[in-house]
Amino acid sequence: MSETKKTSSTGKNILIAIALTVAGFGFYGMGMFMYNMGKDMTNMTRSVVQMTNDVHSMAGNMNGMSENMMAMANSMVLGQQKMGDDFAQVAGDMRVMVGSMKSMSGDMHGLGQHIGTMNVNMAEMNQSMGRMSNDMATMNQSMGAMRYDINKFTKPEKLMPFFR
Repeated sequence: MSETKKTSSTGKNILIAIALTVAGFGFYGMGMFMYNMGKDMTNMTRSVVQMTNDVHSMAGNMNGMSENMMAMANSMVLGQQKMGDDFAQVAGDMRVMVGSMKSMSGDMHGLGQHIGTMNVNMAEMNQSMGRMSNDMATMNQSMGAMRYDINKFTKPEKLMPFFR
């Protein structure tokens, strides 16, 4: 019986050693699992913190973009109003310019008529001056003849050929 007891206590010891070895591997595995899970949770927490910072930064950027878009929309509204006013001014100026050009066209037409009349008057004046030149030449001839006759009467000795 002693051998049976000895065998049974050796078997018990082997079982306990195996159980302790399995428990040791179990504790080691569970410890490694818990360690890795802790690292993963730490990394996940860091990622969540970084994601929160990124979302916060993105929200700030979106607010800035929203403000810029609002400023741009206001600028576009003001720009459209200013452009509308400028186009209205251009249209008014164009009406004035068209009126001025129409008036200038009428004035040019009147000027053309006056120049035509002036040309006719200058042609008549040239003819009159030509006639006057002819009349002056005739008068000069008459004056020359009169001078000769007057000269004869002022010196009667010239009328008698024998006094010469």
